[in-house]
Amino acid sequence: MADNLPSDFDVIVIGTGLPESIIAAACSRSGQRVLHVDSRSYYGGNWASFSFSGLLSWLKEYQENSDVVTENSMWQEQILENEEAILLSSKDKTIQHVEVFCYASQDLHKDVEEAGALQKNHASVMSPHATEATEAACLPTAEDSLSTGSCEVPAEQSQCTGPESSPEVNDAEGGEKETQSDAKSSTEQSSANLPKVQDNPETPKRNVITYSQIIKDGRRFNIDLVSKLLYSRGLLIDLLIKSNVSRYAEFKNITRILAFREGTVEQVPCSRADVFNSKQLTMVEKRMLMKFLTFCVEYEDHPDEYKAYEETTFSEYLKTQKLTPNLQYFVLHSIAMTSETTSSTGDGLKATKKFLQCLGRYGNTPFLFPLYGQGELPQCFCRMCAVFGGIYCLRHSVQCLVVDKESRKCKAIIDQFGQRIISKHFVIEDSYLSENTCSSVQYRQISRAVLITDGSVLKTDSDQQVSILTVPAEESGSFAVRVIELCSSTMTCMKGTYLVHLTCMSSKTAREDLEGVVQKLFIPYTEIEAENEQVEKPRILWALYFNMRDSSDISRDCYNDLPPNVYVCSGPDCNLGNDNAVKQAETVFQQICPNEDFCPAPPNPEDIILDGDSSQQEVSESSVIPETNSETPKESTVLGDSEEPSE
Repeated sequence: MADNLPSDFDVIVIGTGLPESIIAAACSRSGQRVLHVDSRSYYGGNWASFSFSGLLSWLKEYQENSDVVTENSMWQEQILENEEAILLSSKDKTIQHVEVFCYASQDLHKDVEEAGALQKNHASVMSPHATEATEAACLPTAEDSLSTGSCEVPAEQSQCTGPESSPEVNDAEGGEKETQSDAKSSTEQSSANLPKVQDNPETPKRNVITYSQIIKDGRRFNIDLVSKLLYSRGLLIDLLIKSNVSRYAEFKNITRILAFREGTVEQVPCSRADVFNSKQLTMVEKRMLMKFLTFCVEYEDHPDEYKAYEETTFSEYLKTQKLTPNLQYFVLHSIAMTSETTSSTGDGLKATKKFLQCLGRYGNTPFLFPLYGQGELPQCFCRMCAVFGGIYCLRHSVQCLVVDKESRKCKAIIDQFGQRIISKHFVIEDSYLSENTCSSVQYRQISRAVLITDGSVLKTDSDQQVSILTVPAEESGSFAVRVIELCSSTMTCMKGTYLVHLTCMSSKTAREDLEGVVQKLFIPYTEIEAENEQVEKPRILWALYFNMRDSSDISRDCYNDLPPNVYVCSGPDCNLGNDNAVKQAETVFQQICPNEDFCPAPPNPEDIILDGDSSQQEVSESSVIPETNSETPKESTVLGDSEEPSE
């Protein structure tokens, strides 16, 4: 039971976000005794993914969390005379300004059976014309639990696809899968690593999708709290391959890079083949673009061509190159994905080079997306930690850290049951720190929107496209908005719908920051428009807006009285990739285990000799680091001359 844990560990990790989970896996792999706890009832923290009913439960949890504060003085009895306590926060304040809108028909039927199905009373649902925010719209009953035990090993929560799996998409397995305690149905077949997914070539008429259908198929949704992609040559992909954690997950290619220009959405040519097959560009523009992109891959070898522009913005630098306005727009907003006003020439060239180097490794775009959502990634590393002996406890809060007054080092934690657990090192996610500890910290905010729509922002013959689109900022002081559109073959939404994530740095509330972009790309669903086949924009069935705290890039010195053996990990940042989380994790691991390899591959079972004890084979399920085979021909040789994957 969780109230009878061992009393001594080498590393205690508080929070199951991506950086903490990587650290726990690395420490456990190196032989450290790891206790990994989370006061939440699900893995991932703000990196988590939820089914539709699970998301509504999460919203309800935050509403109740903001209203109720539980006091527990049990920890005081455990503090000795030569010790002092650093209280941890009992309230998560990382999510603010939550607004929910339901545009789909809300006439629920009695036969809705999805777990956590909503009551028929929808008075709390915001109508399309509502103007006031609500944090409790369409919430399920309290019986809808997100997890089923207080002390768990996540091996049963993550889907293991066997040693043959690699960080590339094969066919998604059919059975049920527990993630955040919501079974995920994977009856739809996902494509292999081909950008085009086999599907019915005939485009059906738009079906009328009701709210009751969304509820009934709610387990087909896996909605990320944070919207990110994986660069095919990014730090996280390299770590997944190196550690062999990739066998716990499957991935799908992002099939399209889109641009929004002059009120229309169009596809951006990225690879050499895309450029020369493009009908949007003239032959002269194709040559201009290829010449410039070839230079970007090798720009560091030709400093004379850009040194004079280091003090200018990348946008101004592009104007000095022989590029048409059309090409400048593509490079700035869809390839480099940098700010028009704040990104320097060096930053823009670096971002463009990174984009080009990632092309062709797994497909025609640089990006991959994990099937079932971003929330799979923390669970993959939690599983690795558990395989090597880590102990996991969800719904297990920590009251305080115990600090020795003389050495100023942290000695132990005291949990919700009053148990004192000793450790040498402590890793804690920023949201668990109290206001006293964080009184000097200045946090940024991320504006997020999640939409369920009935169509794609750019229709093609296939309805299984996965797209990324950047909408530039229009006003000074605002930020570009990143739009990621997911289809049903990503296992994140029901058939016939798309899941759309919008993200930007906050300047106001999430709705104020993002609603303008939403209105440009989508229209609210109404019964009248449902019968109108001439509607060009996709229709919004359901929408959620919220602000999330960005605790990245905060100096350790900003935290008050932090013991030297307590390491703070940040929540998600606003960047597209996951490099910041991996860098954090490796830095903390090297401080804890300075002479150890960071997440090496598991040993070959054939090389393990345990005098007849075959149970150790469970430690390693595969003897080979998965080599990701791309069926898409490499097209980046001219753009980047990138080498073959070395894994």
